[in-house]
Amino acid sequence: MFTNILIPVDGSTTALCAVSKAAGLAKTYGSTVTVLYVIDSYPFTGVGADFAYGQAQYLTAATAEANTALDSAKAALIEAGVDKVNTKLADGHAVHEAITRSAEELGADLIVMGSHGRKGLEKLVLGSVTQRVLGATTLPVLVVRE
Repeated sequence: MFTNILIPVDGSTTALCAVSKAAGLAKTYGSTVTVLYVIDSYPFTGVGADFAYGQAQYLTAATAEANTALDSAKAALIEAGVDKVNTKLADGHAVHEAITRSAEELGADLIVMGSHGRKGLEKLVLGSVTQRVLGATTLPVLVVRE
């Protein structure tokens, strides 16, 4: 049923819960799994040139964080018995757009992602990548809560 599953991760425990659910599906269907981490390469856009000096340091730290999250998710999938695991590092200022673009490029037929379950003012201020993905894709999305 699902041959290619995309799992966006951010290094959180919620994302690891999504990895666990996706592992069960991948084992059942013999799916290929791609774990995705999105880095915003230009987080300082619009705040002035004074922050440009920190760009290289930011990218180094963000890439290290991404690799840690990807390695952790891949290890969990392999430990769960998933044979076909890929990782992908993507760039995007709008994370939900990078996720949906990656799903299309990879030919994913399911996105499995975590939701922190924020409500009220916290959701309004912080937004919801999961909610935006749901609105931007026609693919099935399995939303996993902690």
